[in-house]
Amino acid sequence: MSDYCVPKSGNKSFDLAVIGAGSAGFSAAITAAEQGAQVALIGHGTIGGTCVNIGCVPSKTLIRAAETLHQAGVAHRFAGIRAKANAEDWAATIRQKDELVAGLRQSKYADLLPAYNTISYVEGQARIADGGVAVNGDLIRAERLIITTGARPSAPSIPGIEDVDHLTSTSALALEALPKSLLVIGGGYIGAELAQMFARMGVSVTIVYRSTLLPAAEPEIAEALSGYFRDEGIRLACGVAYQRVERTNTGICLIVKKDGREQALAAERLLVATGRTPNVEELGLWETGIAQAPNGGIKVDDRMLTTRAGTYAAGDVIGRDQFVYMAAYGAKLAAKNALNGNGLRYDNAAMPTVVFTDPQVASVGLTEAAAHSAGHDVRVSVLPLHAVPRALAARDTRGLIKLVADQRTRKLLGAHILAPEGSDSIQTATFAIRQGLTIDDLSETIFPYLTTVEGLKLAALAFEKDISRLSCCAG
Repeated sequence: MSDYCVPKSGNKSFDLAVIGAGSAGFSAAITAAEQGAQVALIGHGTIGGTCVNIGCVPSKTLIRAAETLHQAGVAHRFAGIRAKANAEDWAATIRQKDELVAGLRQSKYADLLPAYNTISYVEGQARIADGGVAVNGDLIRAERLIITTGARPSAPSIPGIEDVDHLTSTSALALEALPKSLLVIGGGYIGAELAQMFARMGVSVTIVYRSTLLPAAEPEIAEALSGYFRDEGIRLACGVAYQRVERTNTGICLIVKKDGREQALAAERLLVATGRTPNVEELGLWETGIAQAPNGGIKVDDRMLTTRAGTYAAGDVIGRDQFVYMAAYGAKLAAKNALNGNGLRYDNAAMPTVVFTDPQVASVGLTEAAAHSAGHDVRVSVLPLHAVPRALAARDTRGLIKLVADQRTRKLLGAHILAPEGSDSIQTATFAIRQGLTIDDLSETIFPYLTTVEGLKLAALAFEKDISRLSCCAG
């Protein structure tokens, strides 16, 4: 880390102070430093933030570990092949995950600081004050601030939930012993990913949610994924109202109500995956005139500027687009605007998202419903994955590709992929939407054969043609 410490006199002034040392904070600080600014980067707790420590990195490596078990179990889909794999030492898997996290935290965060001699790292709880930021009883003077304090798991208001030892997405990834059974509250992307991971490790899993699995996804994708989860033995309790949580002799019991009748769902452990709360309590927002959105996130405009002059916010703390790449993007934009006059606008119109279930769910642009709401004359193409040669060759046809287009302009408005390798295909659609391409542009583009991404071309062709009547590569 930087060996610079703000002097006790507090007379050191900076061009910019960044509160929060996660991915957004580092993005803002590095961007500002590259423009020659003197930056105070203020961290509190473990450096690196959510993604590397308790989010993307640890969850995805454990998800891939669970996937190896599953792939062994379904190897028989190829004639003459049988395989078997066991989770012999989960604690060892967790230790390996921890080593990966520690290595990336060091190389991608701590070790970067000495390379930027205009970034001064300060450890301590920050509070916004007149003239700068108060930390450890000192004032770090800066006319411009960027808040990047992130978010943390939150629990719904269910009677009794605070009286039981429930897991969060953070603590679940640290378990060194697998429970026999697990009840997951929340059908969003975090709940879906972790539920499938634990189920593939041999845990009996039930997911409970108020509406549908992945409520933000296209209904065709949510319905199909629900079926695949059930095929793997995951129990789904959908459309329920939470009543209360109780402790039992063997674990916990969640009482829910559906169709006017109460049901009791029991398990050894409870995992709450219902969302995240922005970390704002200690910042002094109210005293400094910084407004919050209804969900608790810091309210910003399209320049990342808060309701306080000279103060910006980015990342999970703004309560939307809570993905690490959007945090870094927003923070970079905030730093440039803070130093150069607010000329850049935040644009999430072509923001790709991925849910790392299996099959993966990858989306960009508008859903069919959102396109209708925006006033488009909508056309839709839905291509089952069994129409994609790659899926046939891999003997895994779970999934579909859905394209949303404008009838008049034929521009691609949205792309939604449910496929085992869907995450690696969505960027092609992202470029297409960002550049305003049409479904004709997609269908006339050369795609490599026996790839999942070729499905985008086939789905585009399916707007006008019967794909089953085409030969291989005959677009």
